[in-house]
Amino acid sequence: MDKIPVIAVVGPTASGKTELAVNLAEKLGGEIISFDSMQIYKGMHIASAAPDKDEMRLIPHHLVEILNPDTTFSVADFVKEAKKCAEDIVSRGKTVIIAGGTGLYVNSFLDNIAFSEESVDYELREKLNAEYESLGGEEMLKRLSHFDAESAKRLHPNNKKRIIRAFEIYINSGVTMTEQIENSTKTASPYLPYMIGLSFKDREKLYERINKRVDKMLDKGLLAEAENMFTQSHFGTSVQAIGHKEFFPYFKGEAELNNAIETLKAETRRYAKRQLTWFRRDERINWIYRDISENITDDAIKILERNGYFGKTE
Repeated sequence: MDKIPVIAVVGPTASGKTELAVNLAEKLGGEIISFDSMQIYKGMHIASAAPDKDEMRLIPHHLVEILNPDTTFSVADFVKEAKKCAEDIVSRGKTVIIAGGTGLYVNSFLDNIAFSEESVDYELREKLNAEYESLGGEEMLKRLSHFDAESAKRLHPNNKKRIIRAFEIYINSGVTMTEQIENSTKTASPYLPYMIGLSFKDREKLYERINKRVDKMLDKGLLAEAENMFTQSHFGTSVQAIGHKEFFPYFKGEAELNNAIETLKAETRRYAKRQLTWFRRDERINWIYRDISENITDDAIKILERNGYFGKTE
């Protein structure tokens, strides 16, 4: 069976992925699947930078604001839903375009990662959480390196969720996370990816865009949205969203508003840096630099032409 062509628009936050994805969808008769781990939740429209009607420009967007904030939704759950969306889009003769900055979701989908069905040992998870809080990420990674050096090298000390997951996998199965990932990619992917990345040659220009976008979010009502999330006391994945949790100390009377805003800008810049680190490792990505490109959509079309998306190239 022929593989399904998938155009993937990736890159750091505030790089303009939605804009490019919509432009390509208009030109190529496509529909967009959002690959953002927070845009799937309701009540986070501003913080997650979910596209509004004007930005969507009548292009169908899938997996945007479909879950309540207290819903637990794993990578495996997301990939399962994304596959359904892709199959539906193709069945109607449309082009599949995915757009987002959550690298783990993008790679898990495109590379057809097979996730094992495991029950969660909540007692073990609670114990590992306590150890992480007591010892810190660096020490946990040192301990992880004793039995899974590759994962210890790959994971960031602040990535608490994945570090704890690496311990859980090994303790419960005797198989390391690295081995599980290797085993999970043995089934060929049904997708033929055409990956386009957006970034900036001058990193400071990206940071300027991030700072300005935070200011625009505040003008749109980000503070009220964050306070609503705070008062509802959600404990799901969504409560960790950048854009809400930075204001929680302000709502508790523990920080000034200006300090919370500066923290949000700093955390978003750090997140963008982590996103770039993730995507830079993928050699399939064709990069467009916004600060030197005259027209990112034209450049993206040229990349697709060069890589044979419209048929064989000479």
